[in-house]
Amino acid sequence: MSLRNVSEPRSAAVSVREATAAHQQQREALHKTIWRLAEDMRGAVDGWEFKQYVLGLLFYRYISENLTEYVNTLTREATDDESFDYAAQDDRYALKGRGRIVAEKGFFILPSNLFVNINATARDDPGLNETLAQAFGYIETSAYGQPSEDDFKGLFDDMDMNHKRLGATVAERNRRLVKMLGTIAGLDMDSSEFGQDAADIFGDAYEFLMTMYASSAGKSGGEFFTPQDVSALLTQIAAAGRKQVNRVYDPACGSGSLLLNFRKLLGPDAVRQGYYGQDVNLTTYNLCRINMLLHDVNFDKFSIAHGDTLTHPKHWDDQPFDAIVSNPPYSIDWIGDDDPNLINDPRYAPAGVLAPKKKKADLAFTMHMLHWLAQGGTAAIMQFPGAMYRGGAEAKIRKYLVDQNYVEAVIALPSALFFGTTIATYILVLHKGKTDDTVLFIDASAEWEKVPNKPKNSSKTQQMGDAHRAKVIQALRDREDVPHFAALADRAAIEATGYNLTVGGYVEAEDTREVIDIKVLNADIADIVARQSALRAELDALVAELEGDAA
Repeated sequence: MSLRNVSEPRSAAVSVREATAAHQQQREALHKTIWRLAEDMRGAVDGWEFKQYVLGLLFYRYISENLTEYVNTLTREATDDESFDYAAQDDRYALKGRGRIVAEKGFFILPSNLFVNINATARDDPGLNETLAQAFGYIETSAYGQPSEDDFKGLFDDMDMNHKRLGATVAERNRRLVKMLGTIAGLDMDSSEFGQDAADIFGDAYEFLMTMYASSAGKSGGEFFTPQDVSALLTQIAAAGRKQVNRVYDPACGSGSLLLNFRKLLGPDAVRQGYYGQDVNLTTYNLCRINMLLHDVNFDKFSIAHGDTLTHPKHWDDQPFDAIVSNPPYSIDWIGDDDPNLINDPRYAPAGVLAPKKKKADLAFTMHMLHWLAQGGTAAIMQFPGAMYRGGAEAKIRKYLVDQNYVEAVIALPSALFFGTTIATYILVLHKGKTDDTVLFIDASAEWEKVPNKPKNSSKTQQMGDAHRAKVIQALRDREDVPHFAALADRAAIEATGYNLTVGGYVEAEDTREVIDIKVLNADIADIVARQSALRAELDALVAELEGDAA
C-alpha cells in the first residue's frame, strides 16, 4: 500500500476535526455575542424578568424566516420564478394561500408583519409597540379553529408591549424595542456556516440564553431550570438504550429542555408520536411551546398544557407514555387530603395514602408519573433527598413502590449541579416490567468536574461530564456491585431499613482517611524522644561549658 493511500483517510479525518472545531468556535462566538447583546439590551431591567422579550423576539424572527422559506420554496418550485420573495408580497396576495399555510405550518404571518419588514420601519414607527402587539395577536388568531389552536393561543402573553419594565413612557419602550429588533436582526444565524439546520441554530441559541438567564437569576427562578448535563443524564436513563420511542412526557416541563433532549439523543424523527408536557407557571408554559417550535417540532407533534398537574392533569387521553423525564419542584405544598376525592384518584389510590400536603408534594408527582408510565416504560425523576427517607405517608408510598417492584434504581448526584442551590439531589428510576426484585443504588456524588468558564454570578460550580454520565449509564446496564459506587439490594434488605431509599444506606462510602500503622508510629515517637534526649544532653553540656569559661 502506498504512503499516499495511507495518508488520505487521515487527511479526511483531520478535515472533519478541523471543520468540527471551526463550527464549535463559530457557535461559541455566536453565544458570546448573543449574551453580550442580551445584557446590553435589558439595561436596568432584571434579566429573569426581561428574558421573555429577548427570547420572544428571537422566536419571532425564526418563525418569520421559517415561514418565508416555506412559501418561497413552494412558489419557486411551482412557478420556476427563483426571484420570488414572500416578504416583498402584498398582504392581499398572501391571503390567498392562508388556508394551506395554516393547515401545514399551524400559523400564518402576513408579509407586512414579518420580522424583517417590521424591523425595517421600526425607527420611524411611533406606535411600534402596538404594531408588534398586533402582529403577535394576528399570529395567534391565525390558528383559531385549527388543530394548532392550543399550541399558539396566548403564546405571546408574556410579551406585554405596554409594560413599564420596557420603559416608563411609550417613547422609551419603543426605543428599547427598536434596539432589540435591530440587535436580533444583526445576529448571524446563517445555518450554512454552521453545517446545521436553521432550527438547530435558533434552538441552540434559545437553550443557551435560557441557561445564561437561569445561571444569573439565583432564587428568582434559576433553581427550577434543569442544566443541560443533568437533563442529558435523565434522558439517557429514560431512553434506556432504545433508538425510538412513541411518546415522551414531563408533568413539570418548564422550558421543555428535558423533552427536547430526546430529539438530541435519538434524532429528530425518533419520537414517533410526540412530546407531551404540562406546567403550572404561565411564563415557562409559553417558553416551552416556543422552544418546541424553535426546534422545528411541528404543532401536531407536541401537546404542552397549562395547569396544576397534581390536581388537573391535562393528558388523560394521551397516556400512557413510553418514557417520562421530570425535575418537579422540590417539596412544595399541595392540596393533599384537604381534597377527599384525591384518595380515590387512580393515580394515588394504589398506595393507599396521599403525599403530605405541607411542603412534601414530591411523591405525589412520583405516583402521578408511575400511573401514566407505559408497561415496559422507564421514568427518570429528580427527587429531593428528604422524600427518600422521611417517615409517615411518604414511607408508605415508598413501601408501595418497592413492594410492587417498580423501583429500578436510586442515584445520588453531586451537589451544586443546579442554579440557585447547592443541594445534593437524587434520581429515582421507575420501570414497569422489571424481571428481578432488586434495586440498584448508585453513589455518583463524586462524579463531577468544575464548570469551565463559569459565568459571572453563577452558583453552578459543578457539572457531570460525558465520562461521568457514561459511568452511571454503564452501572445501570451492568446492575452489579461496584465497591463504593454501586450496590444491589433485594426487597428484604430494603424492608429492613423501613423502606429508606437513601443511597448511603446501601453503598459503603470509601474510607479516605490515612491508614496509620501504630507500631511504626510508636517506633517513630520513640526515635523522636531519643533524639530529643540526646539533643538536650548536648545542650546541657554546652551550657555547662559556657558557664565554666565565664567563671
